[in-house]
Amino acid sequence: MNSKKQILFPKHQEIMEQVGENIKLARKRRKLTTIQVSERADIDRSTLYQIEKGNGSVSMAAYFKTLRVLGLQDDFLKLAADDAFGRKLQDLDLIQKK
Repeated sequence: MNSKKQILFPKHQEIMEQVGENIKLARKRRKLTTIQVSERADIDRSTLYQIEKGNGSVSMAAYFKTLRVLGLQDDFLKLAADDAFGRKLQDLDLIQKK
């Protein structure tokens, strides 16, 4: 099976890196080690390292497990919650159906 490597544009990579930095800071504020978080999240320590670096190839499940350990699982619900563009498209469609 061929798998293509996903490429992120620089501005999108910056967003991922900021997410990783936020997770790292949350871990440090709680005075948790990488070993503690990775064990509690049931992920490899190297995966946690990649998460904290903002690696986009790490699964969403691993990000979620890490957020859960940090007590930030509800932040996951904020992803794509505010779909202003989608609402505008929907409104345009509704206006055109008059």
